[in-house]
Order: sequence, then C-alpha cells, then structure tokens
Amino acid sequence: MQEESTQRTVALVVRAARLTEVILKRAIEAYLRDLENKEVPEKHGKMSVRALMGKDQGANTMDINNGNIRDFDRVASKYNIDYAIKKDRSEQPPKYVVFFKGRDADVISRAFKDFCDLNERKSKRPSLRQKLQKFRIIAPPVLNKEKIREKKLEKEASL
Repeated sequence: MQEESTQRTVALVVRAARLTEVILKRAIEAYLRDLENKEVPEKHGKMSVRALMGKDQGANTMDINNGNIRDFDRVASKYNIDYAIKKDRSEQPPKYVVFFKGRDADVISRAFKDFCDLNERKSKRPSLRQKLQKFRIIAPPVLNKEKIREKKLEKEASL
C-alpha cells in the first residue's frame, strides 16, 4: 500500500503573487483535509463475482438460458442492482448464471419480470426482413432500367 501511495502523482494549483513555503504548506494541508473528507463511492451495477462476494451479505443465483444478456444488463442498471454474470460453457447452448446480493431479492424479482416481459415483446415483433418483404409486395416497382439509363444519358448530355 505504501508503494502505491508513493507512486501516486498529485496536481495542485495555487494562485498566489509569490509562492512561499507557508502558502504551499497551507495548500497541501487543505488538499489533505479535502482528501480525508471525500467518501469513496460504492460501486453498483455489474461487477466481478469476487467483488460481489466481498460485499456484506452472501449472494443468491438465478439462471438465464436466453442469450439476451445485454437486455438484462439494461434492466439491472435501471433498478440499480449489484450483480455478476458468469457464463456456464459446460452446457450447449451456454447458460448464464446471475449472482446478486440477498438484500436485492425483491428488486431482482421485479427486474427479472421486466426482463421476461421485454423478451416476450421482442419475440412477438416481426423481424425487419419480414417487414421489408411485406412492403416490397405492397410498394410499386422501382423505375425500370430503361428509365434509369435515360436519366443517366440526360445527365451526361447536360454536362
């Protein structure tokens, strides 16, 4: 720890007409006071399993078989949940195991409900290719090659 603190660099800006030892000493003392008063913010959201286990309570797990793990990331960040994701490659297709804190059980159940609703809505939506195919049938055909060729000739003639 001492090695880490000795290698740290600090930038300190002081406005003074003349920089004396007293002014420099006061500036450093003010910086150190400010540094002591600052609280280190606790990390929330996605983290490693080790960091999650290092927090106060034990962790619970839940399995996700679906590959839409990014959707779960969005939902979990919305609910400010501390969680860790581990990919279990022993099964085919791979299964995801989500670790979360025991105190977050109610919040995580709500987040999983939203996650399932989101996946259900996405599965009911027609794909973009299906929409394009539908509009291709409805829309009139695009200009013939003959008309396109005539337009090119007109442009070349006008140049």
